[in-house]
Amino acid sequence: MNIFIFGAGYSGKAFAAARPDAGIAIAGTTRSAEKFGALEAAGIVPLRFDGSSISGEIAGALADTTHLIVSIAPDEGGDPVLNLFGDLLREKMPRLAWIGYLSTVGVYGDHKGAWVDEASECRPVSARSRLRLEAEQAWLALGREKGGLPVAVLRLSGIYGPGRNTFVNLRDGTARRLVKKDQVFNRIHVADIAGALWHLAQRDLGGVFNVTDDLPAPPQDVVAYAAAKMDVEPPPEIPFETAELTPMARSFYGENKRVSNALMRQAGYGFRYPDYRVALDSMWADGSWPGGRTDARSPMRRG
Repeated sequence: MNIFIFGAGYSGKAFAAARPDAGIAIAGTTRSAEKFGALEAAGIVPLRFDGSSISGEIAGALADTTHLIVSIAPDEGGDPVLNLFGDLLREKMPRLAWIGYLSTVGVYGDHKGAWVDEASECRPVSARSRLRLEAEQAWLALGREKGGLPVAVLRLSGIYGPGRNTFVNLRDGTARRLVKKDQVFNRIHVADIAGALWHLAQRDLGGVFNVTDDLPAPPQDVVAYAAAKMDVEPPPEIPFETAELTPMARSFYGENKRVSNALMRQAGYGFRYPDYRVALDSMWADGSWPGGRTDARSPMRRG
């Protein structure tokens, strides 16, 4: 396998760190040369991509790519990877066997707390989710144009893991317990994003998959659980109606749904961290919660 990641950020580095075979080549892009060291530490050959031009290095790496992962958000101009590399993807990547596109459960929009799965109606509320849905459709169409090339769309819930979790927020004094009646969110540990990607890529499985945990839960419950693990006082509850929030933060609370991962399980993937309690317990026990280069690897080896 020769793997190329457009947008090798938090999830991309976790994916690379979890590779099952050290002989698998992985290259990935970042906008800043200052991030090259972090990518190299995760086992990724770093390449700079500014979102507006094709370098010879990237074109050369894509020519040998067998598995492509896209983790770059679209904008009002469309998907930047498809815009720039669409012709190359269609005509000059003879070894390409699979594409994975990282999307969001935000494409489902608001379902008033009801359960949704991959067959549910998508009715995105925010502009960013609408653009994601359009990008999903464009990538799936590309797969059809290439004679049925498998394209896996992974719809991700709120991402957390080492360095990005409620323990960190409590330590830094940024945790808040916002309370909105009947509001729930799903979450996904970054190790399960990596695991799901490897599961699908190694089997060249295409389709739309929800990559999310089993336990949609009120956000204030997660904060209280983490505070109890740390043996600290949780922050006070704040009614959503009176909370000071950015427009983007407030928009997240405008969508309420419970997202099923049954299809991903039917595809044979077993989640390492099926709910936030299991994940927080594990990160607290092994000390990986603050993050860091070595800590990022330990959850991948567990469970």
